[in-house]
Parts: sequence; C-alpha cells; structure tokens
Amino acid sequence: MTLTLTVHRGTQQIGGSCIEIEHEPSGERLILDAGRPLDAPEGATGLLPETLDRERPATVLISHPHQDHWGLINELPPGWPVRTGAKSAALIEITGDYTRQKYGGTLKTWDSRSGPIALGAFTVTPYLTDHSALDAYMLLIEGGAGEASRRVLYTGDFRRHGRKSALVDSMMANPPANVHALLMEGTNLRSDKPVISETELEREFVDLFRRTGGRVFLSWSGQNIDRTVTIYRAARLTGRTLAIDLYVADVLERIAEGTGLPRPGFPNLKVVITSRLASWLRKRGRGDFVSEMAPHGVSADKLASGNWVVMLRRSLIGDFTRRGVTPRPEDAFVFSMWRGNLDEPYHAEARDWCANAGAEIVQIHTSGHAAPADLAAFATAIDPRWLVPVHGVKWDDPGLDLPPVKRLGDGERWTVP
Repeated sequence: MTLTLTVHRGTQQIGGSCIEIEHEPSGERLILDAGRPLDAPEGATGLLPETLDRERPATVLISHPHQDHWGLINELPPGWPVRTGAKSAALIEITGDYTRQKYGGTLKTWDSRSGPIALGAFTVTPYLTDHSALDAYMLLIEGGAGEASRRVLYTGDFRRHGRKSALVDSMMANPPANVHALLMEGTNLRSDKPVISETELEREFVDLFRRTGGRVFLSWSGQNIDRTVTIYRAARLTGRTLAIDLYVADVLERIAEGTGLPRPGFPNLKVVITSRLASWLRKRGRGDFVSEMAPHGVSADKLASGNWVVMLRRSLIGDFTRRGVTPRPEDAFVFSMWRGNLDEPYHAEARDWCANAGAEIVQIHTSGHAAPADLAAFATAIDPRWLVPVHGVKWDDPGLDLPPVKRLGDGERWTVP
C-alpha cells in the first residue's frame, strides 16, 4: 500500500489550491481543495490544473470557504462528491447567491464534532482551526493499516492569533502521531503583513471609537466573522451602535444559529435597509428576508448623525448620499482588510469618499494567516517526516528552522515514504 501525493497547483503561488492524494493499489483519490487562482480574470473559466485527471472518479474535500480554495468546484466533473464543513457550505451558498455562480451540485458536510470519516480506502479527520474564514479545517488523511499506513496532515489556511487560536495550540500540545507528510501553507513567509491578535485589534478599535467625535465608517469583509465580532464588541464597549448592511445580516443569520455570534436582534446592532440592495434581494425571491430584517432595521437617513459605526462599501455610497449620509471632518474611516486591496477601485472609492470630506483615515487589520514564527513552531510540534510546502511564494528562502522539506513542483507525483 502506498499514498501518492500530487500538488496540482500551489507549490509556487498563494491561492488556487488543488492537491491530490491517491491510494494504491485501489486507485481511490481525494482532492484537497479546488481553488480559483487569485489572479484569474473575472469570468474566466477552464481554470482547473491541466495535470488533474478528470476521467477517474475522486472525492473533493474543501478546507474552508475562501474562493481560492473552493472557487472551481463548478468545473469539476458532476459525479464527484464534494464535502466541507456545515457552516462553510452555508457561506459557499451565500457567495453563490450574491455572485450568481451557485454550485450546481449538493455539498455534503461535516462539523467540528464529526470525528474520523471513512471514505473508501481513506480515513479523514477534520480539525477545526483558526483562520479569518469561519469553519476552516485542517485535514488528517490516513490510508492503509499497521506498518504500511501513511498519514498526511493538510493545514489548509490557518493562523495562531485569531479568536480560535486555542484550537491550534491544542493541536500543537497533542499532535497527531506519526505524520509522514505535513502539507503546510506559507502565505506570510518573508512578509511584513501585520500579525497581531483580534483582542489587540479590539483595543485599537475601542481607542478609535472613543477619540472620534463623529461616526466611524468601516470597510471589512462580511464573511470575516472574527472581524465582525471584534468590531461589534468594540462598539458595545464604547456605547456605539454597529450598523451592518443586508448582506452582512444575511451572512450572520445563516451561520449564527447554535452559536454565540452576534446577529440581527442583538443590542447595539442594527441593519441598514438600503433601497438598492433590498430591491435586488426582492427580485431574487428574498423579499421575506428583507421583511424579517425590518424590526432590526434602520433607514439610511438615520445615520446622518449620531454615535454610529457604519458598514461601508462602494455599493452603499449612492444610497447613503441620496439619504443625506455623507462623511464629515469629525468622522473617521477604517479599512480593515489587507492593504493591497486598496489598489482596487472598489475599495479605494470608499476610502476616497471619506478622505475628500476630511475624515481621519485609519487601517486596523491583522492577517488571516500564521506569522512565520508560528509556522515554524507548528511544524516543529507536528514533527512530520517531511514538510511539503504549499500556498506560499517564499519557500525557497523561508528564513525558518523547519523539519525536513520536500519541495515539489506543480503536477509532480511523490510517493509518501
């Protein structure tokens, strides 16, 4: 019995992840992620790696709901089952609803209590982990039995400074035994991205909210639930009310059930019901949702003054302006995403709208990926026979003390020893 590993895409880039593990002699295959490349042109198709054999069946496991890990599932053969976490599936469905790129199949799901899952010749154990995406998992893949068994741990994307950092610490304290190959991401190698805890971010938001005389306009990813929690907590601590849009309200409504996550109806939380998005949702059969949000809603004109923290994205500017909601010098604007996103007009327009009015411009953000030192500490704790680098561009000179590294090229087959 052998396990053969092929990184179809990801040995030389961040995003677009696609990894295959094949069990021999059975020929059964697992595909870990089917991600859309970050640099793919909008609307481009035919993006699956050419080395991925689509003639033979395979089971696909999606580690978390970021599109650079799941965005090509509609290009997979229709008979291939696709599995992911339950709340991850909900977020993938939301993205499909708002981008008109719904997955044509049915997502099979697990949750953080599922334990080992038997998939033919494989046993897969999902481990909930810390990442900027909700419901992100590391995946332990086992094949064979006894001395012939092989174990591969795939980190997916992870960090050790978010609100679920204890999950990573727990794995490091009690790592899976006998990991033959660790497939580990390296996004932040040789990077100067800010890597501070969400708790530290919360303090920064509290300081800003207290010193700002007017409103705080704030741009962040509506699916970054850790960040939503951080902002909401800071708003409550400073007596402000967080005004989210209908999209963020939809996200929270679909994933907050059974959790302590904030959602419409919580104190210091209102939903801005803007005409454009409300109309868009009604046309797509979501009129009931818009009506359900009305008791928790606030019309845009109520945001013209007051002690608000206001969700801001470019698509909201027109509705806000028509209702007299415009920034002033006593206001502030916070960009709470990777600073590289400000090169895109979609994000820069919101910043410029506030800057041109004299509002204070601030970035408060932390990376969704592990700091280099945490990557090294994690790899050392797992103590694999081999570390296989993925999802990074600085692996040739990581500047870290790491276990033995097996550097592969995209599409290169490697039998796990």
